[in-house]
Amino acid sequence: MTETRSAGVRGDSGPQVAELVASRVLDVPDFPKPGVMFKDLMPLFADGAVFRQVVDGIVAYHGRDSFDAVVGIEARGFVIAAAIAYATGVGVVPVRKAGKLPRPAYSASYALEYGEATLELHEDAFTAGRRVLVVDDVLATGGTAEATLGLVERAGGTVVGFTVLLELGFLGGRERLAPRPVHALLEV
Repeated sequence: MTETRSAGVRGDSGPQVAELVASRVLDVPDFPKPGVMFKDLMPLFADGAVFRQVVDGIVAYHGRDSFDAVVGIEARGFVIAAAIAYATGVGVVPVRKAGKLPRPAYSASYALEYGEATLELHEDAFTAGRRVLVVDDVLATGGTAEATLGLVERAGGTVVGFTVLLELGFLGGRERLAPRPVHALLEV
């Protein structure tokens, strides 16, 4: 394992925040399959002071009063969403893998490099026009994010932003989500 650090790190909240995130990301080779370099964010979550700075940075970027709810994408997105919701006093709403929600839910399927996945969101998650900030740990190709943003909109929410800790820019996920606003603390 190696740290993801390099000269000239960049992100939408500036180089200091990008460097902070980069300092707590570990590269894990050949996970979950040979040839993949997994970006492990668990060291960031485990460092209380850094995690607080990251959450505070996300809140500062979007503005404390710019959203009414935070959506977290299963599973690491739950960690970030709950912290942001707590810091701002708004509710948190999970987007789950298929079959995990107990009430009627909208579903969206999307392609993965090795098959297909389905996400779900309770149909009654939002009142019409509720401003929603969607968060996740990593933006790669954008399939998961695109499905989630569509679910939020189908449920009556208005997506005011999509934030990730780490964007794998070379995979083009940001372009796939346009024209919705995307905010990445670190882009590699």
